[in-house]
Amino acid sequence: MSRSQVRRPSGRLAFDGPDTDCTILHVDMDAFYASVSLRDRPHLHGTPVIVGGGGTRGVVLSATYEARALGVHSAMPMSRARRLAPQATVIEPDHQQYAEVSRNVMALFGSITPIVEPLSLDEAFLDVSGSLRRLGSPTRIGELIRARVHDEQQITCSVGVASTKFVAKLASTRAKPDGLLMIPTDRVIDFLHPLPVGALWGVGEKTEEHLVRLGLRTVGDIANTPVATLERALGPASGHHLHELSWGRDPRPVRPDEPEKSLGNEETFAHDIDDPEVIHAHLLRLADQVAGRLRRSGQVGRTVSVKVRFADFTTLTRSRTLTSPTDVGREIYDTVRHLYDALGLERVRIRLVGVRVEGLAAAAEAPRQLLLGEEEGGRREAEVAIDTLRARFGADAVRPARLVGPPEG
Repeated sequence: MSRSQVRRPSGRLAFDGPDTDCTILHVDMDAFYASVSLRDRPHLHGTPVIVGGGGTRGVVLSATYEARALGVHSAMPMSRARRLAPQATVIEPDHQQYAEVSRNVMALFGSITPIVEPLSLDEAFLDVSGSLRRLGSPTRIGELIRARVHDEQQITCSVGVASTKFVAKLASTRAKPDGLLMIPTDRVIDFLHPLPVGALWGVGEKTEEHLVRLGLRTVGDIANTPVATLERALGPASGHHLHELSWGRDPRPVRPDEPEKSLGNEETFAHDIDDPEVIHAHLLRLADQVAGRLRRSGQVGRTVSVKVRFADFTTLTRSRTLTSPTDVGREIYDTVRHLYDALGLERVRIRLVGVRVEGLAAAAEAPRQLLLGEEEGGRREAEVAIDTLRARFGADAVRPARLVGPPEG
């Protein structure tokens, strides 16, 4: 279940029992990007549709359930998706439209409760404990949200209703597409224990394989294994975490307006590149973009990472934590270039590179460390001046000299 969604009939699904204390909702749009793309293409409803770009080198952003039934899923290379579903209609992504619909959906959530924790453009947690007197029971509020999303945005969503975030998210997945599933507190164990271990947060493909080798196939198996045994097999933190989840224990509250924990950009090349100098140019451009996003958001970051995907889709990431947080493109580039060069990948075919900055904090609350002998007008001031020029004359008004002309050239 961790890697595929279980189809359920449209409409409301529920366990028998009271929902009085089930005040946490997880709302997830159904095949969001595909659904939004079909709003202006009603003739494609009920047919396999793939949303993705970049020709055969791009990846699938989303797919309708008809395309998923043929084996297509998000993040799959477009070349493979086309082979699996040659009859599917392929639509180029419209990110501006997706962002607009997302803003409208989040505003709708905000009209229900002020306690909304967005997870992405198309899903969020809601704590509706303060809305019960005004709008009715949690299940009724979930139905209201489903109706309003459909009426106002012409797309569908699925809703999980529970007393914890973990169970609510699982419930919304089980309710897909276009359904609602409420798990009463006294039925949480009945709901959880038959599920495969892959349903637990933190269990990826490798961990799931390891657990199955140990004979632990269901959440109930995890729950009935001594926590000390799990900690020996998986490590103290992971073993304790999975044991708690297996009994439905998740004390985390819904946190409204959770700040972004990282910012990054990445690029998939039109053809594989094996020239380190060309890779350096792409890393420079990505570092410049990430630094600009940091400054626009008023944030700085302390940990810089580089991502490299090879022609065979193997992916590596390397990171370094700086002595002081930064929003300076040159500092970010110098770090990722050093990390990339340390991999020793000369003449290795590269499909994708990415740059990411983590450990974010508000720039005003993280004063930059001054260096002895540093010039008063430094690199950051120059990049801030470039931001002003780009805002007035366009993103390409000022670029590093190395990036004048296509990087491949």
